[in-house]
Amino acid sequence: MSEIPARATGSEGPSDGAPFGDAVWQSSPPGSIYDYIKVASFSIGPDGLVDQWSLRAEQLLGIRAEQAVGTDPIEAFIDPDLRERGQRKMAEILDGREWTGVVPFRVPDGGAERDGRRGRGQRGLAEVYVMPTRTEDGEKAAVCIVVDVRVLRSIETDLAASQAIFGQSPFGFLLIDPDLRVRRANERFASVFGGTPDDHRGKGVHDYLPRAEADRVSATLRRVLETGDSITDMHVTGFTPGTEDRRHWSVNLYRVHSGSGRPIGVAWLGTDITARREAAREAAAARRNLALLNEAGARIGNSLDLETTARELLDVVVPGFCDLATVDLYQGLLVGDETPPGLADGSAELRRVAFSSAVSDAPFHGTGERVKLGAVHHYPFNSPCADALRTARPRTVPAEDGGLVQSTLAVPMVAHDTVVGLAQFARTKGSEPFGDRDRDLAVELAARAAVCIDNARLYRREHERALILQRSLLPPGDPEASGLDIACRYLPGNAATGRPSEVGGDWFDVIELPGHRTALVVGDVMGRGLRAAVAMGELRTAVRTLAGLDLEPAEVLSQLDEIARGLGAPGGVQQATRAARRPREADLSEVYLATCVYAVYDSVTRRCTFANAGHLPPVLVEPGESALMLDVPPGLPLGVGGEPFEEVEVELPEGALLALYTDGLVESRDHPLDEGLQAFVGALTDPTRPLEDVCDQVLNTLDSHHGEDDIALLMARVQGLPSDSVGDWTLPREPRSVGRARELARAKLLDWDMEPLVDTTELLVSELVTNALRYGEGEIRLRLLLDRTLVCEVWDSGLVQPRRRRARDTDEGGRGLQLVGLLSAAWGSRRTPRGKTVWFELPLPGGDTQLTDPAEALLSLF
Repeated sequence: MSEIPARATGSEGPSDGAPFGDAVWQSSPPGSIYDYIKVASFSIGPDGLVDQWSLRAEQLLGIRAEQAVGTDPIEAFIDPDLRERGQRKMAEILDGREWTGVVPFRVPDGGAERDGRRGRGQRGLAEVYVMPTRTEDGEKAAVCIVVDVRVLRSIETDLAASQAIFGQSPFGFLLIDPDLRVRRANERFASVFGGTPDDHRGKGVHDYLPRAEADRVSATLRRVLETGDSITDMHVTGFTPGTEDRRHWSVNLYRVHSGSGRPIGVAWLGTDITARREAAREAAAARRNLALLNEAGARIGNSLDLETTARELLDVVVPGFCDLATVDLYQGLLVGDETPPGLADGSAELRRVAFSSAVSDAPFHGTGERVKLGAVHHYPFNSPCADALRTARPRTVPAEDGGLVQSTLAVPMVAHDTVVGLAQFARTKGSEPFGDRDRDLAVELAARAAVCIDNARLYRREHERALILQRSLLPPGDPEASGLDIACRYLPGNAATGRPSEVGGDWFDVIELPGHRTALVVGDVMGRGLRAAVAMGELRTAVRTLAGLDLEPAEVLSQLDEIARGLGAPGGVQQATRAARRPREADLSEVYLATCVYAVYDSVTRRCTFANAGHLPPVLVEPGESALMLDVPPGLPLGVGGEPFEEVEVELPEGALLALYTDGLVESRDHPLDEGLQAFVGALTDPTRPLEDVCDQVLNTLDSHHGEDDIALLMARVQGLPSDSVGDWTLPREPRSVGRARELARAKLLDWDMEPLVDTTELLVSELVTNALRYGEGEIRLRLLLDRTLVCEVWDSGLVQPRRRRARDTDEGGRGLQLVGLLSAAWGSRRTPRGKTVWFELPLPGGDTQLTDPAEALLSLF
């Protein structure tokens, strides 16, 4: 208790800041330890009798002053068996000796009951301190100070407990006086800040903490002193002596009072929480890193576009992980090279594809050179960035003197053991520099983005290859057809938006058929990707093969249906061939479904025959009329099987416009199909314009309706073969019809000014009519057609198809079809609804094709 200042604060006294030892006068409340102990006093005269008795003595011993004064204290208060010893002690005291001891006492009968605790006849134990003195006359007397032993023992116990808590506490313990100076420190505090506990007496918080932190703590201490409000778990940051290690403490503050209730200072109980703070910081960093990884998994790789994927990485890391970041990808990989030069040593050219900054007007250039977004550049061989690319390990890039950036990580982007580029993450001055945990996180983020970027690169490569394949299967250049003006468009999916998309299975084709007829085809394999493009190629090839057989449109679709049923199954076309030989139900999990419109246009009759396999209807615009969708029964898609296809024949007037298309033109997730169809029909307002302009107008008008899927558009304007370009005769079934056929052919060719073709045509017409007479049935029909080539057709009602064979040297006949094959540019036969037609084709004179001399051809056969 010696540490408690011997002063108190009263309503009339000075403040707590008064110098220690100044007199402080007060009336209430009690401010002294003596009030707490309740010290009593009385005096003994030269005669050994009580001559003064204090009020505290009345309260402690329970005897009024009028009863006590004049009595022998030994006789009055001491037990009879102790009185003899008491008399001897009293004699010694009056002889001038001090004495201290513990004396049992009893309250005599009739004693006062002032304190409410002790009554008559009660026994007690008092600690008595007797000091010799003298009266004014010089006689020996004594002053006695009496304290109840129970109060002293309680104080001793409290002091022992306080000392045990203060001295043995594992926490730093301070008692800070009202002047905010350390009055007492325990061993734990001294072990942290050095010296002994006594060395810290008189120091203030500014001796231990940085100025700003000390000012904050001082203000808090004053507030606790003034209000008495305790402070719990206040975090204080500072340094221990002789080290640069930042330490953190959790401090509890509470105001301390004396036993009488007087505030005497503030207790400081502090514990080191540096390890706990570091663990919490590590846990927070781990949670942040996990959150970043989760965010990266959700946000990176949603696009198959390289640049978009790189930007998604930066959207995740800035500003959550760093202040600035860039992504550079190898230029060679971007343009499709598998191993661009310099890839292994890190010196290859890179393109900056993404940049992000959380700092305004702060261009990032970790290598000392400013690189603009989109620029192609390379890193010096001995630079940290080139080393990172070369070793596939992250490197730290030194900060520039006076620059904004203080910490930069160059992290190679590695996917499938291949470095595809470099990501740089930078923190500006004022931010915490990158640590090992940050480095590991940066590597993980870069690796995730690298895999997505590499996938996007591989997808782009496969997409381009599929697109090349798809385009290679489309008609080259501008298709030409007899009696038709053709224009077409093909747009890959999302070509308008610039976003990558899987290639689809849309296709169109224009196939020239014998007799100045043309097959118009538009189809769409359901599904997307390379397999859909391959399936489309197989179907297109099959269509061309079937068209070469000159089958009717419905029969062509029936054969395509059988082929499509086997495209998705193991064995491909072989599976389809087997399927065509035996009826079975289609297993849709093994096939590629496709829709298709197949139309055959005859330029002589201007009639067009349609067959539809689940495709959208053709659109026809007649001169002076509004566009309309033709009512062609749609049938089932190819690959489903089980139902025959129907044919519809339509006569097309001169100048009519016919449009075939795929659903990508009219269908969208944003609107129903009917709306798109009506928009397409409404776009065909002026069919008399050039077809190229009409195609552009349609695509521009429907710009909001397409872009998600491939678009194939095939438009044809009818330009029928003029009647004066057609020679058509019917011949009786008799031998003289052969000569008549030659005469008619000669006359027509001369009329057309095609004299160079007369001899060859006469010879070949003679052969075909002769075969019709020999092997055919019914009357014979001869037709000559003049357009871009000369076509001759001989029709009869027989069903036996001509077969070319090699004649032996001794045979007199059998060389007619060989002769036709030698002299014509092309020849063949096709079935008709009521027989067959055998035809041949000759190039017009004046072209690059040289006509074969008939005499030489005849000699070559023998």
